Amino acid sequence: MKNILVIGATSAIAQTFIERMAVGDNKLFLVARDKDKLSTIKNDLRIKKNINITTFILDVNDHNNYDSMFNTAKSYLGRIDILLMAHGTLPDQKECEEKVETAVFEFGINALSIIVLCLKAAKIFEDQKFGLLAVITSVAGDRGRQSNYIYGSAKGAVNIFLQGLRNRLTKYGVSVLTVKPGFVDTPMTAHLPKNLLFSKPEVIAKGIVKAINKNKSKEIYLPGYWRIIMFIIKSIPGKIFNKLSL
Repeated sequence: MKNILVIGATSAIAQTFIERMAVGDNKLFLVARDKDKLSTIKNDLRIKKNINITTFILDVNDHNNYDSMFNTAKSYLGRIDILLMAHGTLPDQKECEEKVETAVFEFGINALSIIVLCLKAAKIFEDQKFGLLAVITSVAGDRGRQSNYIYGSAKGAVNIFLQGLRNRLTKYGVSVLTVKPGFVDTPMTAHLPKNLLFSKPEVIAKGIVKAINKNKSKEIYLPGYWRIIMFIIKSIPGKIFNKLSL
């Protein structure tokens, strides 16, 4: 039996992950902002899977409500074996460049909220001396590109933070998994033209479950070929890179 907490449970990847983890005696505690979507997911799972599940409504911009969420999760789950953090937005780069307040808001969602939630989760895992924290970031955090460097810088900050957190928690028997997907065909990317590099949420969720089952504490690229793609992109000399429209 696994006790699983999912923050950002209404995201496409999280929903597929939840479907895969809703088995046996597993208990699920699902957190998201959209009350109606969360209720639909909960009811569907109860009908199809007959599994222990409860929910919590949280706006990740409301840092003051984090403690209440974690306390409620611990009260229901008893302990937290797995925490998946899957919330985020894909901001409009041009709007972020023109409106500082938009850039600050988007950075807050995609970086600061994740970092603060992870710090609070880390204390729980540290006290338990076991558990796995998985955070979905992005390959966009590997190198800044003019098309999405606000989003990329937020994900880059999270990636570096998780490296340090992994270093801190390893001695307590706690795993920290950084998940770096490439392009994923979700409602968040519905406005983008699709190509062969886009993956379905099911592919990403399957990779996350596989890494969790192996208790990996590392950075993973999903699908795996993105490790090669990003290695090439990171290897381009700055003088050349700065002339590219990426």
